[in-house]
Formats: sequence, C-alpha cells, structure tokens
Amino acid sequence: MIQNSFNFSAGPAVLPSEVKLRAIEELEKNGAEGFSVMEISHRSDRFHGILGAAENGLRRLLRVPSNYRILFISGGASINFSMIPYNFLNSDESADYVVTGYWGDRAAKEAERCGSVKRIFDGSGDGFRTVPDPLGLIPNSGSRYLHYCANETIQGVEFDYVPKSERPLVCDASSNILSKELEIGKHSLIYASAQKNIGPSGISVVIIKDDFLAEALPNRLSSLDYNVFAKNDSMPNTPNTWGIFIIRLVCDWLESQGGVDAMSRMNRQKADLIYGVIDEFSDFYIGHAKKDCRSRMNITFSLPNDSLESSFLDEAERKGFHGLKGHRSQGGFRASLYNAFPKEGVERLAEFMKDFRLKHS
Repeated sequence: MIQNSFNFSAGPAVLPSEVKLRAIEELEKNGAEGFSVMEISHRSDRFHGILGAAENGLRRLLRVPSNYRILFISGGASINFSMIPYNFLNSDESADYVVTGYWGDRAAKEAERCGSVKRIFDGSGDGFRTVPDPLGLIPNSGSRYLHYCANETIQGVEFDYVPKSERPLVCDASSNILSKELEIGKHSLIYASAQKNIGPSGISVVIIKDDFLAEALPNRLSSLDYNVFAKNDSMPNTPNTWGIFIIRLVCDWLESQGGVDAMSRMNRQKADLIYGVIDEFSDFYIGHAKKDCRSRMNITFSLPNDSLESSFLDEAERKGFHGLKGHRSQGGFRASLYNAFPKEGVERLAEFMKDFRLKHS
C-alpha cells in the first residue's frame, strides 16, 4: 500500500501502524469482563498483567539490570525536570548541568528552584549547535548529580558518548530512547517522555538505580516522590492505563522488528538520506547542528531566506509532508525520524528536497 502522507512531528509523534491496529482491536473486542482496557480498574489482575508486560518489554529491549527500577509516571519529561531536584537536591547543595539545548536549559532552570546549579557546559553562546568535548567536560567533585539531555529535539544535537562522572549521572533520553543502545549501567537515573519512541503523550518512563533511589530526600510530597512510586508499583494513584497499554504494544512491535540494534541501523540509514541532501546542497540547505553531533532523530535545517522557507513549507504540505516546521524558538525546519517513521517517507522527502533546490536555485 502506497502511503501519501507522512508525519514528521517532533511529538506527539508517529506510532507504528501495527500498534494502532492492535489498539483498535482491543477497544472493540473487550475482555472477559466485557470492558476494554481503557475502562478496567488499574487494580485489576488484567491491568497488572499489562503493567508487568510493559515493564518487562522495556527491561528486555534496553537490557535494564535487575538493580534498577522502572517507573511509569503521569506527565512528560517536564514533570521530571522538577522531580529530580526535588528528590535529590537540598537547598545547600549543588548539581551539575550540561546544557546543549532548549530542554537542558529548561531542566537547569527548574533545578535552580531547589538548590544551586552549575552549568559545566552551556552551548547557548553558539546557538546550541554542539555538545562538549568529552575530555573538556569536568564535573564538580561536590555536586549531587550530573544531568544531561542525550538528544535535543529543537536544535537537533545528540550525544554520541556518555559523559563520565564520579557523581550520579542523570539523563533525559526522551527523544532517542530505544533508538540505539543506551548504556544503562553508567547512569543512576534515566527518564523519558513516551511521546517520541515509546508510546503516546501524557506519560513518562523513569529507570532508576536502587542505590540512588535510596538516597532520595525524605518526606517529599507524595505525588512527586520517586520512592512512593516505587513502593506502589507506579500506582500511588490511578496511572495513565491507556498509555501503559500502548507502551506494551510498542515493546512488542520493537521486538518483532529486531529490537534496539535493528532500530539503530535503520535510524542511521534514514538520517543519512536527509543529511546527504543537506551536505550535497550546503549552499541551499543550512544544517543547524555541527556534523560531529547531528541528531539521528531530529534533523534541523533552514533555507537562505524567509521567502524560500515559506515556499518550501507550502510545497511540502501539498506533497503530504506534515510537521516539518521548526520549533517556534528555533525557526527553520525539523524532520523528526523516530523509530516508527517509515523509511519510504524519508526517501520521498529527500527527493522532494533535491527537486525543490533545483527548482529554486
């Protein structure tokens, strides 16, 4: 079947067709009780099976060691911007933040509400075009933890290494989790909003090491306390049951596709198609990120002037390429190529970009 419309949105993003079909079937067939998964109690045995399957799927795909907990928390990555310092940073303590884009900056600003934040790298002066040299990234010995964003969706900048730190390492992996190998054991906490590669919006996944969880500050507000979520199997209150069900289906789909290793190879191929056009016509397509840290998930670029950008967007929409407009803070264009985005759509966008350049050169 030929697809005529493609969703390049940065999030909520494209879901696998197989997952959407299975979700529709679930709503229609109901269970033994006569209710769909959207209607059943989160305390029921049926939902406990779904919750366990979602957790185990992520554990297998990401090779999560047994000394890590996997938590499902309602809300996106932003709720964890607050929860991390709230749980782990006293007012008289400091935390290190590596700021390579919009979301790293947001996380650092939120942490400043709880304690002192030291930006050991800040790429804002260069327009957030790069990540730090690993040898030049020096954490503070007394910091409570080191935080970084593995992939910046807005600027299109991605780490290709894990920062070294003797202090607990915290990672926002929202936009590239499950897209390539993630070295869990080097981190104390990894969090990710689901709406890129895991599932729908409105839920986030937290992977936290047992010994780091034990260091959380006591007597936190229960709705923001990681320990409360851990002690209650992610259900101190009613969780996003539908979101967790979709996560389970996405895990099933990923395993059927060959897992994270297969996704990593495909994502590199997809990204190379667009970056190949940008490099071939570098006088026309202006890539934002430096070549050594280009994101495979979010390809950001601009054109020489506003008139060309307006024409590009109009023609792209008519061709069925949706969601290419860049974030309001960045401008230009952004092609988000998450796991579920079909290679066919990338190939067709690359051809469109070549044709558009020849037409307007």
